[in-house]
Amino acid sequence: MQQFGAPAPFVGLDNYKALVTDPYLWTVVVRSIVFCIVTALVTVAIGGAMAVLMNALSTWARVVLQVALLVAWAMPVVAAMTVWIWIVDWRRGLLNWALVRLGVEGAEGHNWLAEPLSFFVVASVIIVWMSVPFVALSIYAGLTQVSTEVLEAAALDGANGLQRLRHIILPLIAPVLSIVMLLQLIWDLRVFTQIKLLQDAGGVTNETNLLGTYVYQLGTGKGDFGTASAVSILILVLTIALSAYYVRSLMKEDV
Repeated sequence: MQQFGAPAPFVGLDNYKALVTDPYLWTVVVRSIVFCIVTALVTVAIGGAMAVLMNALSTWARVVLQVALLVAWAMPVVAAMTVWIWIVDWRRGLLNWALVRLGVEGAEGHNWLAEPLSFFVVASVIIVWMSVPFVALSIYAGLTQVSTEVLEAAALDGANGLQRLRHIILPLIAPVLSIVMLLQLIWDLRVFTQIKLLQDAGGVTNETNLLGTYVYQLGTGKGDFGTASAVSILILVLTIALSAYYVRSLMKEDV
């Protein structure tokens, strides 16, 4: 009837009540939070290591690495996913071919997307690969602002490289690390394209849904736009909760 102009019935908070009592939703929520935290931590760790490496390289080597990072970062998501899906394809994939040549038993014809654990390992690798360039370049920009005079003074006082990194560099670039970590948590919490394309390539949807794909499944798949909208509001609440600490710290600094 609504297709012909009839007003939609007002359901109040019924969609939210249904969500609270839906155990599958909380499974998806926990899965999404764990996935985004693990992926964000790995991304920031690898990106930070690459930033330190760039800071230590010679000019030409640093430029080559930065160009490579920018190319990976600028690649369209669908184009990158086409390559990654071919790599992990269980019939003609490069990964299985390489493992077979290395003598790994059971690698031939193994479907990496069929099991939830290996599915999320593949998804994490892809998302980290796509996110590391932004993190590395952002942290490297912060490293360039660290005074060399302070580092030289610490070296003269006997501090080794690890001590300078831990007690001088990391505290000075802490604001950069915090905002990069916050952005990664938000982006990885609402990840959709990579998960959806991997599901289409062979993943079991109900066992690999994250919040983004769950909203898509409810709205576009089942036509339940009311519940899908309620889940979207839940994602907004989770995003606010994740960013609350950083916003609070910013307000303290302004005061």
